[in-house]
Amino acid sequence: MSHAKELVQQMTLEEKASLLSGADFWHTKAVERLGIRPVMVSDGPHGLRKQDAEADHLGINDSIKAVCFPAACASTASFDRSLVRTIGEAIGDQCQHEQVAINLGPAINIKRSPLCGRNFEYMSEDPYLAAEMAVDLIQGVQSKNIGTSVKHFAANDQEHRRMSSDSVVDERTLREIYLPAFEAAAKRGKAWTFMCSYNKVNGEYASQNKWLLTDVLRNEWGFDGYVMSDWGAVSNRPKGVEAGLDLEMPGSRGINDAEIIKAVREGRLDEKYVDLCAERIIRVHERYFANAVPETPWDKEKDHELAGKLGADCMVLLKNEDSILPLKDTDHVAVIGAFAKKPRFQGGGSSHINSFKVTSLLDALADKANITYAQGYEIGTEEDNEALVQEARKAARDADKVVVVAGLPDSFESEGYDRTHMRMPVNQNHLIEKLAEVNPNIVVLLYNGSPVEMPWIDLAKGLIEGYLGGQNVGTANRMVLYGEVNPSGRLPETLPVHLEDTPCFLSYGGEGNTAVYTEGIFVGYRYYDTKNVPVLFPFGYGLSYTTFEYSNLKLSAKKIKDTDTLEVSVDVKNTGKMDGKEVVQLYVRDLQSSVFRPLHELKGFEKVFLKSGETRTVTFTLDKRSFAYWNTQIHDWYVESGDFEIEIARSSRDVALSENVYVEGTTEVPVHFTEDSIIMDIMACPKAAKVFNASMNQATNLFGGEEQSEAASEAVSDEMGMAMMRYMPLRSLISFGTVDHEMLGKLLEAMNA
Repeated sequence: MSHAKELVQQMTLEEKASLLSGADFWHTKAVERLGIRPVMVSDGPHGLRKQDAEADHLGINDSIKAVCFPAACASTASFDRSLVRTIGEAIGDQCQHEQVAINLGPAINIKRSPLCGRNFEYMSEDPYLAAEMAVDLIQGVQSKNIGTSVKHFAANDQEHRRMSSDSVVDERTLREIYLPAFEAAAKRGKAWTFMCSYNKVNGEYASQNKWLLTDVLRNEWGFDGYVMSDWGAVSNRPKGVEAGLDLEMPGSRGINDAEIIKAVREGRLDEKYVDLCAERIIRVHERYFANAVPETPWDKEKDHELAGKLGADCMVLLKNEDSILPLKDTDHVAVIGAFAKKPRFQGGGSSHINSFKVTSLLDALADKANITYAQGYEIGTEEDNEALVQEARKAARDADKVVVVAGLPDSFESEGYDRTHMRMPVNQNHLIEKLAEVNPNIVVLLYNGSPVEMPWIDLAKGLIEGYLGGQNVGTANRMVLYGEVNPSGRLPETLPVHLEDTPCFLSYGGEGNTAVYTEGIFVGYRYYDTKNVPVLFPFGYGLSYTTFEYSNLKLSAKKIKDTDTLEVSVDVKNTGKMDGKEVVQLYVRDLQSSVFRPLHELKGFEKVFLKSGETRTVTFTLDKRSFAYWNTQIHDWYVESGDFEIEIARSSRDVALSENVYVEGTTEVPVHFTEDSIIMDIMACPKAAKVFNASMNQATNLFGGEEQSEAASEAVSDEMGMAMMRYMPLRSLISFGTVDHEMLGKLLEAMNA
């Protein structure tokens, strides 16, 4: 018997119920009689947002001074598992130093729409990329014996009405798009805790959704930690306990504890569920206490330097016409934009870090000669300031090159509300246009947590998507702008031209409290690429200061079963003059599916560093899930036998090499034919087709005998006749006199045998 179970057996019902809610905003409760100690949890997917011990317990006052790493929108753009693992390790050390047991993150909901106000702390529109990055971030934090809390489980993809909205998502879409990252966090990341979301999922609040919290998370995925609520997400507490919600945060001043006790005593809640919740909480917290190292050092300056170094690998170079970048020390550069002096480097809301230090681009360029700065615009307004515009135009006119630092202010995207458009502030768009009139050598550097429309895109020779790069963003920017680091970031989301182009434009936000995911599995590039919609920049896109060549694509086999693995290798050569990193992407395309599937799906990526002239072989391993879709008939992953194309690509729209493999599915989907089954479906099933053909004995003219009049022949072409026969239900054979009811019954019995 575990120690946690022994403790639970010694507790009163009141003590057990008390453990299932927070003592205050950030702490769990103690049971001093049994030596059960409280722990502290804190926000911070990209840093530590710990409430100051001297502050209130409502979670509204300042947090301690800490270090802000690149937000998830940026770190995921690195396409580098080791990078996010390094961030996780640093956060784990910080938590050990500050005696925080659980770091509330990562946030891994899918970027369904660019409008989601919280996209800056989510990872990607792609479930495979989100899953891979989440696992390494989790493992990084937990390697320091600090727990993570994976959030927000599940289908929490909008802020609008987030505490009451019902995410209505079909089974296949949930399984293929919105659950895989959480599945990986549970199975491979071994996350200590999960955090349920505010919203309903298919009619039931996530906080009391037994299918989510127990059937899927625990029974199917093997999760052995505990589930906490998002702050204030609890609806019916006893129902939540039975469904598998262990910890309510924050505390409800004992109100919901009393509801649990009352439900048990009235027979509405089996006490065994209370025991399970208490046991799971104790077990996780004991893991922390057994490995607590409060003397762990925290060198904030070192972490600040690390944030800048890592941030450079997150920058995405999107345009570089006439090789305007990298800048040279001899260039006279006009740096324009208020963000160059006061950067926006993180999002608003619960993830907001109280940074001990911030390095802006101007700070980072302090030792550079030939730098001129002009503010250009005001951050708190969209109105043009003509004096600032004229000052910026003069600076641009006198410069060799112009770097405009632009993007979204805090007020444009934050936790708690969604954006209503994709536009940047009007004054910033106008400024770029005005500067291009006096100097064609424009480089735009963006600070934003989600895609923006770019009406000035043709005016910019250079464009860097900087996302929200952490508190040392200036150093990261400088390293990329001046070529101290070769840019290697790639877009973890598609950048659409217009909001109206987005897959869920017609339904995002929902009607009232109902948000129907009408686009289904066609999220992000799965939609844009399948429909061939023009985009500003595709998923996975990013440029470099050097060039890479792909060759020698090899598959370990030309034909496999879905129980086998397929090894894929490709040679990558740095053919340019500068050392740098390349992101090799692998997509899988089903060439002959009987169900709707995207054009292709990301199933592998590797980031590789190559010196100029160096060649390395990159390898991938594909398994059943790489080829499968979620079959709603068997409620499981299913591979349909057929040819698949393996694509090695630079982005979702730049396939360099491809080879085909035949994959044989080994799972048989049960088929049951009725008199309404059509002949086309019967002929698609080899066993049924054999029975059907044998029963028919020979081809039968279903349109009135062997001889037809000339008029009838003209009316019913061979093509039309074949089509009509394919779509004909079995019962129609009776109408045409081919079989009688008794014969049809025997035929169905034989086909279904």
